[in-house]
Amino acid sequence: MADGKAGAPGAREDDVLEAAARWRREGRGVALATVVETWGSAPRPVGSHLVIDEAGSFLGSVSGGCVEGAVVAEAAEVIAAGVPRLLEFGVADATAWQVGLSCGGRIAVYVEKLT
Repeated sequence: MADGKAGAPGAREDDVLEAAARWRREGRGVALATVVETWGSAPRPVGSHLVIDEAGSFLGSVSGGCVEGAVVAEAAEVIAAGVPRLLEFGVADATAWQVGLSCGGRIAVYVEKLT
């Protein structure tokens, strides 16, 4: 199972959750990002996961690659502060264009630290 900087966008959800548990057992700081809502054309369905560790390694996908970089950056702050965040990306949002979500839809991603 890949768990390097490049991640593995095509990983199965079970693999992502298994990696999250394994990384915690290894003592890593870990965040789990979950798609909690979609509107219009969204690249990944509700319930899709991305697990991120404090070093920036990740596995899974919340957007098929469109916004993963932004979510990984936010996850680092969530791991450090321990405060969850709800992120929204959409075509009407300038940030969405900057990070590549130009599919015409919107997604909401909840990022939480695993303890």
